[in-house]
Amino acid sequence: MTTNKKIYFASDQHFGAPTVEESKIREQKFVNWLDFIKKDAEVLFLLGDLFDFWFEYKEAVPKGFVRVLGKLAELRDRGIQIHFFVGNHDLWMDDYFEKELIIPVYHEPKEFILNNKSFFIGHGDGLGPEDKGYKRMKKVFTNPVSKWFFRWLHPDIGIKIAHYLSVKNKLISGEEDVKFLGEDNEWLVQYSKMKLTEKHRDYFVFGHRHLPLEIAISETSKYINTGDWIVHFTYGEFDGKEFILKKYKE
Repeated sequence: MTTNKKIYFASDQHFGAPTVEESKIREQKFVNWLDFIKKDAEVLFLLGDLFDFWFEYKEAVPKGFVRVLGKLAELRDRGIQIHFFVGNHDLWMDDYFEKELIIPVYHEPKEFILNNKSFFIGHGDGLGPEDKGYKRMKKVFTNPVSKWFFRWLHPDIGIKIAHYLSVKNKLISGEEDVKFLGEDNEWLVQYSKMKLTEKHRDYFVFGHRHLPLEIAISETSKYINTGDWIVHFTYGEFDGKEFILKKYKE
């Protein structure tokens, strides 16, 4: 890391939901945060569900999000590295970010060494011992045949259906996402502990839960959840020595 520079983490913005009007208020707040961090950011990790729905057709992407995408492009042009992990709402992301914004996109958790600290980073959906129903559903959604069939729906129809189902099923912030379930019932905590038996990591950083969490899983390892930009407006900040969860206040 460069002296005085920092690494930032954020997840679960779900832009586009529950309505365009309400989303724009949160989008502007997030853009303001990106402006706030650009003065000292060296790397930005976006941990998934930036959009409530995203699908890349051959010649089109979903309408909207111009300010967010433009601000990410500005940060990249300033030399700030950005890494994007797909979530369960934007899992159909392909190569648009890589080609247009030069932002690498990851579909699985990945390890990074940052200032001699080891980080295991991902969105967090489908990990851990449970969530079996979602794991089966994810296999269907990520199947190339499913994507091929969906691509034949006109975007006006496909995006409207997907948005309706997302909000209808309260996938943005259901009750299970706003309550701490205890270490034994937090799947990502259990997953992190399991991965720790395979190899030491200083930090396990995930999104998906919509709940800012910081839990010591050993004397030298921590599980971090970055929260969301719907209720909490929280983010992670690593200065090369210490990882801190913070709440953005304009």
